[in-house]
Amino acid sequence: MERVLFLGHTGENGELGRAALEALHAAAGLAEELGCAFDAGLVGADVQKAANNIGSCGASSFFAVSGVDFAEARYGSDVLAAEALCRKSGATIVIAAGTSRWMRVLAGAALRLGGRIDTHATALGAGQGAVSISRWYYRQRMEAQLSRAVRPWIIVLEPGSAPAWQGEEKAAALVDVPVEVTDAAKRTSFAGYRAPQASEQTIRPDAELLFVAGAGWTKKQADGNIHIEEASKLILDFMHKSNASLGSSKSLVDLQGEGQAVLPFLTHLNQIGQTGATPRHAKGFATCCHGEEPHVVGWRFINERRAVNTNPNCGWAQGKADVLYVADAFAVMAKVNELLS
Repeated sequence: MERVLFLGHTGENGELGRAALEALHAAAGLAEELGCAFDAGLVGADVQKAANNIGSCGASSFFAVSGVDFAEARYGSDVLAAEALCRKSGATIVIAAGTSRWMRVLAGAALRLGGRIDTHATALGAGQGAVSISRWYYRQRMEAQLSRAVRPWIIVLEPGSAPAWQGEEKAAALVDVPVEVTDAAKRTSFAGYRAPQASEQTIRPDAELLFVAGAGWTKKQADGNIHIEEASKLILDFMHKSNASLGSSKSLVDLQGEGQAVLPFLTHLNQIGQTGATPRHAKGFATCCHGEEPHVVGWRFINERRAVNTNPNCGWAQGKADVLYVADAFAVMAKVNELLS
């Protein structure tokens, strides 16, 4: 008989993040499909608040590894916590969110447990009692279904692949799992965060909207001139007012290497498409980009797609966008910013 364990860690506010709640939803669903029990294992400085938030999720037991040694991400202590929770639960299937904290340590935990791990899973299933996962390959062009006989099997779920668990708060009885953190496991120390100001952050995975800028922003406009400063102001104004996530086509990012004018706030981290990221947002809005396949493949998991382009025959018009606005993006975004103001 299988046994499922949801593995989560708290954030700065002592609660579980959205990605963790998505993994919890997937774990609870898989356990129900298998007709087996499932446990919840939590890691953090103090996990009682997080446990109470998910107290009605149906977990048989709530296991906790907590204390100052587990407040921040660190491989040495986190791998011990994950191993201890898996052993305490006796779970054969372990499900966790693909956060940066878990992605660093769960492969090591699988090795210590004598199990196996698969990351970037996008769906879970239990057809005919056999657990399987879905995973995308070749820049999300091919989907595969995988199953393993080795146990324990740790499955890391890609954020955005499942709905977040929702339920009422309920007091949860925590079972503390003692973990001895040796000096060797504490050789790495947490010094602090270094991050850009919120107003300067352009990559926002949790944003509802993905705004993508194409190379057309840096080309000659109707008056025969290039308007980089105007383009930068229009785009950044929209980002600040909408809290959208900013993406870019490869053609725009690569212009810098060709010595052409570029938008100064874009890097390869913003690149969307076959050679870039494949984000998950509820809506996507492409401006001044061609909409050809190498770029559009990065939009595979965008639910609603809209684009603005002066060319009515661009790639977006070939069934790749739900709505195409044949218009000047400069004029459109100026009006949008005016409305948002």
